[in-house]
Amino acid sequence: MADKEYVHYSIMKDEICSFLAPTEPGQLLVDCTMGEGGHSLEFLNRFPDIRVTGLDADPEIQKKAMRRLAPFGDRVNFVHTYFDEYFEFLPEEDRPDRILIDLGISIFHYEESGRGFSFSREEPLDMRLDTSNPLSAEVLVNEYDEKDLADLIYQYGEERYSRRIAQAIVREREKERITSAFQLAEIVANSVPAAYRHGRIHSATRTFQAIRIEVNNELGRLKSVLRGAVKSLKPGGVIGIITFHSLEDRMVKRYFRDLNRECICPPEQPRCVCGGARVVDLVTRKPAVPTAEEIAENPPSRSSKLRVARRISEFWRDADV
Repeated sequence: MADKEYVHYSIMKDEICSFLAPTEPGQLLVDCTMGEGGHSLEFLNRFPDIRVTGLDADPEIQKKAMRRLAPFGDRVNFVHTYFDEYFEFLPEEDRPDRILIDLGISIFHYEESGRGFSFSREEPLDMRLDTSNPLSAEVLVNEYDEKDLADLIYQYGEERYSRRIAQAIVREREKERITSAFQLAEIVANSVPAAYRHGRIHSATRTFQAIRIEVNNELGRLKSVLRGAVKSLKPGGVIGIITFHSLEDRMVKRYFRDLNRECICPPEQPRCVCGGARVVDLVTRKPAVPTAEEIAENPPSRSSKLRVARRISEFWRDADV
């Protein structure tokens, strides 16, 4: 029976443990988004010699992981940090053999954090993973100008009614400050056509995604961690990244693909002068996705994709993200 204290469903556990399985005793896995520790628990149970360093920006969810993984003692190390910041000044002796980055937001944040990640709850409009961040969803919604609101909802939420939604937000906040997640969700729902409001997904889903991405700088941090993580990986090391929407997946796909290229000269260059070489092998040419059985058990997993690459040498060159 699942432990009721831990509410998050760890996606593609078998696939991840297979792709990132250690090849030697004592290898180090950095779990960049440890959350409640579900994926780390799988590795620690399946591979008795593996060591894990778990990162998380949210101290509350990290406390849950500490309790859950306490039986593994000094095989586990916990670091309270954003994942991109961790790799900036990583000592040579701490370079990992395996890196896992699960970009999904933990169910803990929707169900237990009380920070307004869910549009179905009467909670403060916050959405911060790290509550020391001065930019909350409430500040964003009430202080961004209409054009900036519309642009971020369109770009980060891929929301076709972004202009209408931004207009409605500005109109309603002039009457009273928008302070709750449910209040914002109602504003969004009332601003879009009825057919869209009763569509396959909740009409506020894309808007909430866009605001959450902006508040937590998710795409900026992903861009940064791609460079830092792959560069820190030991030769022969493997990195796996789980994405949940097209903006994330395109960044990961492009970066892995560019590091897999032999030549990085522009197409118009008559001959190769870059002296480039491949940095990684693509372990997954196409992303791994959950099985039908897993999707039936955990419907939110349906949008997830897993891409895996292997660092092939100490040679390093950067690539565009």
